[in-house]
Amino acid sequence: MTDVQQLQGQCLCGAVTIQSRMESPALRACHCAMCRRQNSGPFFSIANDPLAVEVTGEVAIYQSSDWAERAFCPTCGSTLWYGTRHDGARHLSAGLFEDAGGAPLKLEFFSDLCPRGYALAGEHKRLNTEDTIALFAPKGE
Repeated sequence: MTDVQQLQGQCLCGAVTIQSRMESPALRACHCAMCRRQNSGPFFSIANDPLAVEVTGEVAIYQSSDWAERAFCPTCGSTLWYGTRHDGARHLSAGLFEDAGGAPLKLEFFSDLCPRGYALAGEHKRLNTEDTIALFAPKGE
C-alpha cells in the first residue's frame, strides 16, 4: 500500500505557493557544483507526481544546462525546483514544505562530489557523477 500525501508549501516571502500530490514522499540530495553554488550546500528535493504540481505566483526560470532549468521566486530568491527540460519534470525544493514533507532521505546524486566538510548519514542509495548524468541527461547527448 502506498502513502499518498497532498503537500502545500511556499517560498520565503509567500509570493509563490506550491501544492503537490506525493506517493510515499522521499528526499533526494544533489551535490553537483551548480546545486552547491545555488544553495550553499546540497539541494534537497522531494519526490512528487509531476502531473500533480500546482504553482501559483510569479516564477523565474534559469536554464542552467542543455537539459535542465532552475526555478526561483523573483521576489525573495527562494529555490523552487530543479527541472529537466526533456520531460518537464520538476524536482521540488524540500525546503518549501513543512518538515520537508516528513520524508526520509532515500537518494544522493553526484555523491562523489560531496564536499569533505559534511556527509549525509544513514542508509540510502548514492549515485556517482556518471550514474547521475546517465539518469538525467536526455538520451543521445
